[in-house]
Amino acid sequence: MLVSELKEKLGLEAANMGDTDKEAAGCYIGDMLSVVMSRANEGDVWLTVQTNVNIDAVAVLTGAACIVVVEGMEPDKDTIEKAKMQDVTVLKSSDTAYELACKICNLI
Repeated sequence: MLVSELKEKLGLEAANMGDTDKEAAGCYIGDMLSVVMSRANEGDVWLTVQTNVNIDAVAVLTGAACIVVVEGMEPDKDTIEKAKMQDVTVLKSSDTAYELACKICNLI
């Protein structure tokens, strides 16, 4: 499923729309960036409460399909600017990571 389709089906809010033609192939939940870098797979929808600029770099390094900031957290202004520069899609949700992962599991 394309990131753009996932966004619509889950009613996610866009903080930055990067390359939404990426294929969402899985889901990874993680907040410790070093662990995400070593364990997330290319094409994963990455769910996190982290909002700082470093999440953009981790998404690029892992090949994540997109980042979804959960639990109503708001990405920093610098995070959004860096996402624009790196073509990273950053979405937002008020759901918990678990709730959203369950929904994603039913879609992809």
